[in-house]
Amino acid sequence: MRRRPTTALVLVATAALALSACGRSESGAGAATTGTDVASGKATGTITVWAMGAEGEKLPDLAKDFEAQNPGAKVNVTAIPWDAAHDKFTTAITANSTPDAAMVGTTWMGEFAGLGALDPLPGNIDSAGFFPGAQETTKVGGTSYGIPWYVETRLVYYRTDLAKKAGYTEAPTTWDGLKEMAKAMQDKAGATWGIGLQAGGTGSWQTVMPFAWGEGASLDADGKYSFDTPQLLKAVQYYQSFFTDGISDKAAPAQPTTEPDFVSGKVPMFISGPWMMSAVEKVGGEGFKDKYAVAKIPAGSAGSSSFVGGSDFVVFKNSKQRDTAWKFVQFLADPETQAKWYGMSTDLPSVQSAWDDSALSGDDKLAVFGDQLTTAKAPPSFPTWEQVVASLDSELEKVTKTGADPAAALKTVQQQADSIGTGQ
Repeated sequence: MRRRPTTALVLVATAALALSACGRSESGAGAATTGTDVASGKATGTITVWAMGAEGEKLPDLAKDFEAQNPGAKVNVTAIPWDAAHDKFTTAITANSTPDAAMVGTTWMGEFAGLGALDPLPGNIDSAGFFPGAQETTKVGGTSYGIPWYVETRLVYYRTDLAKKAGYTEAPTTWDGLKEMAKAMQDKAGATWGIGLQAGGTGSWQTVMPFAWGEGASLDADGKYSFDTPQLLKAVQYYQSFFTDGISDKAAPAQPTTEPDFVSGKVPMFISGPWMMSAVEKVGGEGFKDKYAVAKIPAGSAGSSSFVGGSDFVVFKNSKQRDTAWKFVQFLADPETQAKWYGMSTDLPSVQSAWDDSALSGDDKLAVFGDQLTTAKAPPSFPTWEQVVASLDSELEKVTKTGADPAAALKTVQQQADSIGTGQ
């Protein structure tokens, strides 16, 4: 999810369709539950762990540290490709053959918890040290079902050299300021487009919602979906204005050319996550890291917010080695482990104190990500989220590409959400 942030969104949509038969729930979420405490002492026994992508390939090396600390324990890690992961999990849940513990995409938590597959977080595992928005991704119906393992959030990337030509020495902190700077990038710095924004389609909600959250929007009102609100409407209207005013490209390709366009100056601003730092520097070559900076999402009336993503780590209910599985999860959440994992993977720590490590605190750009994470938010953990948000993505595409009325679009999304229900 970090390297390919919309992959999990696409994969879950199919499973979410199956959940639509659950219909609308009038009862809301159940009472919050705390899992049985983990026993003290060293971990023993063998556990199976699943992890996806690059994380799955690198995790065995980190697991050796856990085994060294717990000589009676063994961790067997299976690396799974992202594009096969969701189906593999749902098949395993159906067959009651899940691993002991696993890395799980944040947008899958509601579905898997709704299927009764996850073990609630034990009462003696402290969750206070995580970024608040990241910790919320582990909760379903008020119950936490794991820990946020690593995190990512979105910032504004901008070319500092071109910004100077446009009359800016730093990024603006307001909505009006961002739009004015993007227009100045065209008029004074020679950019084709002032800022690269996704013109609807899969995952576009992740760029729109930070503006809505900055206005105080919530997508969850009393246990039901809430899209048709003044706060979200204001954000969508603002987002649309970039396209109607010719500042952003409504005909941008489905497969974005962000890195070369950013390096050439064709599109000197965009919004994305931390993985783009290495991507643009690779294309830009030596010295390019000094030609750009990152900034927090400009604030709305309620402040600056952004989308928090990443992956959680869970223990499955049918684990035969529950205590050892949870002790491994505890190990992954240790600040020293998190700092070491960043060095191995560049995954950003979910534990706030891990950011005191010099590898993170000494990097000016990473520090901005850390600052944004303190207010970043996640979408509702309803099991039907992926099916419902597909409707929002579809309507956003009409808004950006055809100039459709944002108010009508949100009413359509709300009607779809009410019809589908939360799946709880």
